[in-house]
Formats: sequence, C-alpha cells, structure tokens
Amino acid sequence: MKKGLALATAFLLGFTAVACNNGTSGGTSQNSSEPGQSQSERQTENESQSEAPSGEEITIKWALWDYEQTAYYDAIIEGYKKVNPNVTIETIDLGSSDYSNMLQTQLAGGSDFDVVTIKEIPGYANLVAQGLLDPLDDFIAEEEIDTSLYGGTTEQVTVDNHLYMLPFRSDFWVIYFNKAIFDEMNVPYPTNDMTMEDYDALARKLVHGEGNEKVYGAHYHTWRSTVQLFSVLDGKHSVYDYPYDWMKDTYELILKEQEDGVVMDYATAVSTSAHYRDLFYNGKIAMMNMGSWQIGSNIKAVKDGETDVKDWGIVKYPHPAGVEPGTTLGSITGLALNKNATNKAAALDFIKWVTGEEGAKEIAKTGTIPAIHTETVMEEIAAMDGFPQDQNSKDALSTKQIYLDMPFNIKAGEVEIVMNEEHTEIMSGTKTIEQGLADMSSRVEQILKDE
Repeated sequence: MKKGLALATAFLLGFTAVACNNGTSGGTSQNSSEPGQSQSERQTENESQSEAPSGEEITIKWALWDYEQTAYYDAIIEGYKKVNPNVTIETIDLGSSDYSNMLQTQLAGGSDFDVVTIKEIPGYANLVAQGLLDPLDDFIAEEEIDTSLYGGTTEQVTVDNHLYMLPFRSDFWVIYFNKAIFDEMNVPYPTNDMTMEDYDALARKLVHGEGNEKVYGAHYHTWRSTVQLFSVLDGKHSVYDYPYDWMKDTYELILKEQEDGVVMDYATAVSTSAHYRDLFYNGKIAMMNMGSWQIGSNIKAVKDGETDVKDWGIVKYPHPAGVEPGTTLGSITGLALNKNATNKAAALDFIKWVTGEEGAKEIAKTGTIPAIHTETVMEEIAAMDGFPQDQNSKDALSTKQIYLDMPFNIKAGEVEIVMNEEHTEIMSGTKTIEQGLADMSSRVEQILKDE
C-alpha cells in the first residue's frame, strides 16, 4: 500500500470545497461549435482564434464555482485587466455541490470554456483520463515558468510526465471559532495545541440551547474529509491504505458527539442542506474545522454585513497525541486549459498571470493564501483589515506538516465515490463503523488491485 505523502513547511494540495452558488459574471457559456462540425475543424478554428493580435478585444470564458461568495475572483479579474485592458473575463459559475461532475459533462460535450478551475484530485484525474485538458509542459518550458515556486505541489499532480494544471491557491485546514459564544459560556478560547480529545472536550462545554435556539459546540460539514482525514494526521496512512480500520477511533469520537447532540447530526445536515458557512455566520456553531479559504470569506462577510459573527478567530488544527502542533491537511486549487478552448493563447496568458507572482499578490490581498508565497505573504494576510488580531490567530497561519487530503491516483475518482458512499452509510447509522470500514476496504481493494 502507498503511504501518505507529506510536504513539510509548505502549503499543500488536495482539493476541498466550498458551497453551491449559481451566480455568474458576464453571463452563461454556450457551446459555440456548429452542428456537425468535426473535432479537427473545431481544433483548427480554435487555433486560429487563439492567435488574436495583441490589443484586440478578447473574451476568455472561465469555469469556476461560488463566484458571489468567493473573495478573490474579482481581485484576480481586476488585477489582470489592469495589465490587459483588452481582455474580458466571462465567469461561468457551475456551482459547488456537483462542480467536478458538471465540469466534466460540459467539457465532454464540447464546451468552449477557455480556462477551467480544478477543484479536487478525483475531478482532475477524470478530466486527464478522458483527454479533456491540454498538457501545459511546452508552455511552461517556453515561458520558463519556475514550478519550484509551488513548493513541490506540481510534482504531485504530474501524470505520466505531463502537467495539466498550475496551482493558484494553496490552503490548509484550521479551526474557526466564534469568540462571542466562548465569552457567553465563560469558556477560554481554543489554543494552537489541541489533540482531538481536547477539541472534543471543548466542544462539549459550548453546546447549549434547544430547538431553533440551539448552538452546537462544533460542526462537521457533510464532506467525508471533515471526518475521515483527522485519521491521516499521524503520517502513517493515506486514503488508499486499506483496510481502513485505522479510521475507527475518529469515527467513534465524532459519532459519539453526534449522538450526544454536541454537533448537528449528519442526516439533518444533509436533509436541510445545511451549509457550514451559514451556520457559522448565523451564530449556530461555536467551532468548525475548515480550510483557510474561509478566512477571506469571513473578512468579506463582516465588511458586507452578511454575518452576525463580527468577532471570530482561528487556531491550528487538532492533532493526534504525540504529533507536533501545526500538523494539518492541505489542498491546492489550480487552473487548466480546456482542450476545446476558443482562445488558447489568451487563456494561457491568463493562467500564467494568475498562477504567477502578480496573481499571488492579488489573491493574498483578499486574505486567501496563494500557491506562490513570499516570506511576507503570511504577515500581509495577518495584518490585513478584518483579520483577527489576537496572537493565536496570527500564529495559526504557521504550519509544521501538511498532508495531502487525497494524493494523486488515476483511479482517485473511483476511490472517492466509494469513500463518500461508505462515509454516508456510517454517519447516517445505516451501517456500523466496522461494517462500513470493511465494505470500504473491500471495494477500494477491488478498484486498486489492477493499478
């Protein structure tokens, strides 16, 4: 079995997620191919259109998710247009809940998106396997792009010596907390050195109220990653390491919290489509484990008056006993070139800018951690207006060890489906922990045995 890949002292990869939203900027993309037009004819036409003269008005179609709720999209677009005023960026929001499947369906159908956002490893693996993305190797060589600036992450998403995406965002997981709830319950704020048992005990002190007035001590969103991946932080396993009995202790702890009403039960979260962001903004949860992408969203929500939580903070992720504080999970978000892109040259220029140092500066201004960061980026984020000014929150931006939530595997998509299905069975009580993990193990073994 493959063991989990750890990248130390850097902000790493995987691809975790945010919630569904269907807003767009500039309208919705339509397939521009004529009925009956062959693939070769479309390719010739695309290549011709890609060579537009400098200064000519060009529109780049960018597929993404959660446009309205994400702080950095506008910052990227505005920053790019300052140096390329002739280029219009049309965003097509495919929503978050089923983004990867929606994107795959659109691209397989010949969509004329130019730039596509890569959200997660399974989705990336599927797009590569189906030949829906153009490799970027020649472009990277021609433009002399230094991939070492990404802290080793591009090596982790290279497929058969080809790279099909470049990262622009690098996230790691922290704990967000509502200071007002802690103050109300007279409970000390969380620290930057908590085990899972410490986190559990703290959450139990914070839960209070009944019915619509209930406030939960913590919250685990419905993604399997919010539960399962506490188990990889000891550095001994990755999600491909069946049998999965090593996840049992984590499931037992969190299901006990669910049983005791410390956290919202999984079935309720699913049936009500409860979004972690809304629960936190409405003051319904004291703490939540989530990626650093939420920092920028929190800052924006406070400024825009979209949250009741004005005083919040972050601390480092809970870790297993004996593991160094600052050990956490990481992810990157990348940009790729659609095989059927209409404006390939312009799209590649956009990808280069966004994933480069200039794009990184614009992303960091929103409180979001870019894939490329200088020594001062974290200090800039911590000093920005709206970032919590307590020392623990500032210190939480420093990590020691970051593990991939899902290392690349060409069968990652198949494995992800199984793990999601069995996670649902366990969390909803349809299967016992033992049975769910046993079924997960046998099904993943079947997928990977011919690898």
